[in-house]
Order: sequence, then structure tokens, then C-alpha cells
Amino acid sequence: MKKITALFFVLALAMMAVLPVSVAAQELKGEVKIDGSSTVYPITQAMAEEFSYEYPRVRVTVGVSGTGGGFEKFTVGETAINDASRPIKESEAAKAKENGIEYTRFTVGSDGITVAVNPENDWVSDITVEELHQIWKPDSKVQKWSDVRSEWPEEEIDLYGPGADSGTFDYFTEAVVGNEGASRSDYTASEDDNVLVRGISGNKYALGYFGYAYYEENQDKLKALAVNGIEPSVKTISNGNYTPLARPLFIYVNNAAAKRDEVEAFLKFYFNNAQEIVPQTGYVALESYEKALNKLAEITK
Repeated sequence: MKKITALFFVLALAMMAVLPVSVAAQELKGEVKIDGSSTVYPITQAMAEEFSYEYPRVRVTVGVSGTGGGFEKFTVGETAINDASRPIKESEAAKAKENGIEYTRFTVGSDGITVAVNPENDWVSDITVEELHQIWKPDSKVQKWSDVRSEWPEEEIDLYGPGADSGTFDYFTEAVVGNEGASRSDYTASEDDNVLVRGISGNKYALGYFGYAYYEENQDKLKALAVNGIEPSVKTISNGNYTPLARPLFIYVNNAAAKRDEVEAFLKFYFNNAQEIVPQTGYVALESYEKALNKLAEITK
């Protein structure tokens, strides 16, 4: 009987130790406003959904204005966090400084920009960076597939890609065209990658590019091309072989906002769960998020 009583006592102590944390999570209120990259969106949205189960009274909103569109809001203090698929530009950093916004950048994973075509496309499985350059450069004369390789069909290429507010657009144009922001304009542009997926999946002669997660989620509707002989995959992105289209993904955090209890709780949740959730969204997680947690502790102390 004494053993049973002692066991109940130990269990009661354990429950008392856990209970305050649970109650605190249930009682925490507030709002966390996030916007930015459509590429990083699946990660942050997944985090927000999981976070809401533990912190049901904290409202987390995740917008998709593109990296640049998100920075327009972040640098004037409208959002606490900006999802970004490229580093902040000097002009954006200057605007933040002008408005008294101090921020910290965190790397949350890696992506490989995926060049995709329709599954019915049976003439191309591999494309070179030089061919992509010829297709996407501002003064491109490429109109038909046969303009790229003579043996390809004499059918017009229907192009899809991110809009100018997208970090993916910035990264792709710099890596492929050689100048950030330099691109032909006669293509279907959208900051919503799902629009691009629908366009490519609906046209046999389409070609476009977007983050790897959107390809992985829609593999039955799309065909990914190898670039310079390397197919995009978690392995080739993480080991660096998928060049030049592998890249880091970021979130930018307003330092003042991070001191708010609800924002700090969300960020702690983000980094503590990233190794599990990031791969589930189709991206490559970091080996450790300890540095991110330490950096967060520094800006919130």
C-alpha cells in the first residue's frame, strides 16, 4: 500500500510540473503577423497550424506577398516575421533602419528551385543552365521549343514563373540569367506557386520554375527536369550537387516583436520542431537549430 501511495505521489508531482506549462500555453493570447515568400510559406504555415494546437488563443496569420512584398510590410513594422527566399536587399535594410526596425535573420532550411514541365512532355528530361539562360534572358528570341534544340517540337513554349516581388524570381534570374531581376516579361507571372503548378499541369508545351516543395506536392501533375544532369531531390539539394539552383531559406524577425511572449513562444516552437516539420513540407532541414535558439535567446533577453 505504501508503494502505491508513493507512486501516486510521484505521478502527482510530475503532473504538477507539467501542468503550469500546459496552462500557460492554453492561456497565452496575442497575434503573430507573418508575410513574405511563397517558397517558405509551406514551412511557416505548417508551424502555425501545429503551434495552434498548443497555443489555441494565439492567432498566427501567414500571408504570401512574395519575399519583396513581405519586406515592404516588414520594414515599416506591419509584420513581426518575414519569410524570405533570398537575403534582404540594401534598399530594404535601409528602409528598415529609417523606420527604426532592428531585425535578425534565421536560416530555416534549404530549397532547390525546380524547373518543371508537363508530364506529357516526352522530348526533354535534362536542360542546361545555358539553355535556361537563352529562354529567360530579357532579349530572348526563343519562342518555340525548337528554338532551344532543333530536334524539339516546333510548338510555342508556354512559360510560367514567379513575379518580380518573389525571392525565387530574384535568385533564379541572378543564378541563370546573370543579373538579379533581369528576365523576359512575356510569361505568366504569379507570387502564388499553386497558380504556376496549375498552368504547367494544364499545358503540354509549358515550362516554369518554383520551389521544390511545390513540385514534390504535385509530382503526379508535373515532371521535374534535371539541370546540367542533376535532378532536384532532397539529397542533391542537401549535398550541394544541385547547383546553381540550391539555396538557403530564411525568416527575418523584428527584434522588438520577438520580445512579445506570443512571438517568442512561436519562434521557440518553430526552431524546436523544425527538424521534424521542415522535411515534411518538402524542404531540407538544418542539422541543428541550436544556433537559432541561442540567437533567439540573445534578442529576447
